[in-house]
Amino acid sequence: MRRWRGLKSLVHDAVDATTLLVEEGHESTSRAVLRGVRVVPPLVESARAVDEVRRVATRGTLGLVRAVNRVVQRVTDVGLDVAENVAASQGVALEGPAVAMRSDALRTMYGLGDAMVGVVNGAVGDHLHARGNGLDLGMQLRVGDQYVVLTSEPRVEEPGTSADNARSAPGAPLDPSSATSKVVVFVHGLMATEWSWCLEGEAYHGEPGANFGTLMARDLGYTPVWARYNTGRHVSENGRRLARELATLLEAYPVPIDELVLIGHSMGGLVVRSACHYADEDGLGWVRKVRRVFSLGSPHHGAPLERFGAAAAAVLGAIDTPGTRIPARLITARSAGIKDLGYGALVDEDWLGRDPDALRDAPCREIPLLDGVAYHFLSATVTADPEHLLGRVIGDLLVLTPSASGAKLSERSFPIETRHFGAVLHHQLQNHPAVYEEILRACAAT
Repeated sequence: MRRWRGLKSLVHDAVDATTLLVEEGHESTSRAVLRGVRVVPPLVESARAVDEVRRVATRGTLGLVRAVNRVVQRVTDVGLDVAENVAASQGVALEGPAVAMRSDALRTMYGLGDAMVGVVNGAVGDHLHARGNGLDLGMQLRVGDQYVVLTSEPRVEEPGTSADNARSAPGAPLDPSSATSKVVVFVHGLMATEWSWCLEGEAYHGEPGANFGTLMARDLGYTPVWARYNTGRHVSENGRRLARELATLLEAYPVPIDELVLIGHSMGGLVVRSACHYADEDGLGWVRKVRRVFSLGSPHHGAPLERFGAAAAAVLGAIDTPGTRIPARLITARSAGIKDLGYGALVDEDWLGRDPDALRDAPCREIPLLDGVAYHFLSATVTADPEHLLGRVIGDLLVLTPSASGAKLSERSFPIETRHFGAVLHHQLQNHPAVYEEILRACAAT
């Protein structure tokens, strides 16, 4: 029900946004016509008068569409309220179960729906959060097949950010029988949920339910914990929230935690680094338990595809035609999380008071790594040879090797261990056997 309400609200928001795009297209066309009329001075005043009539009619029509949209929204809200009350009175479950972490999850209705919610969060998650939309994933930690309940206290964001008004899905308390003193936390990437760690599990490991978490539990005795979050919000917002969630996990965990390993894929690697920064800055205890951090294909120095999108929006927006201004508006509407990937933003200072669509002359603030923690930055290319021209130009399709390997990170007192995997795509880093062998080798070492 929460998702249906969120989807309905998003549709109504889309209708309003579409009317604005239509109005932008009309205005752009009008300006083009008036520029052409200027070559015939006697027609200028008449053309302006006709255009003013057109503008009033257009705004009236679009205003009526928006008004009808609001009426329909209120009527359907009442209908959903009635349906929810009836279902509750009859004991009908209103929330679906947690999606099974299996590579064949997309064959189920819940799996497909969960994947689509992840995509929507990545695309417009900041908008969902600001509107209090039920599709907002917020942030939760998952152990096994349950989202764990760590605290019932309301969450309040730090100054400069909006209130965290996202509702969480139902959860369960931590199960002491499954807890060990070694914990590994997995943080997924853009437009995904924790389910993405199971991609191609059956093809890679012979079992649909196999993933890095289950393998590390079997081979090394780690308790896997998966973060689930709204990837459309700023990396720093998710980093700060993850830092708090891990602090609460440490307090609620049924046995003392001796070792904490953090593994982030793509954007997840940036969120992990941001969380470590804020935890260290705030003196949170869990940061002293961290032994290793793995970044799998994370754009530490930014992703060129996002910078290309920003440049395309600037170029298209500078050309005053409907065919360019409307695509520019659509590109500019991409989420804050996507924009952060352009330069690898990790902290609030990287975006507060800045135009997120502006091409930057200076890089984002350099955040030092944690002392005494082993860092492993893993990269990939579509070609077996990383020096192949195609591999150097497109990397793993989304991130280039120098960015994924942290080549420019200088504020550290020890080297980052880097590994490269050839003929591996960006999403395959989440569950590839060769990547797991590297994680296993590192975590098994003293």
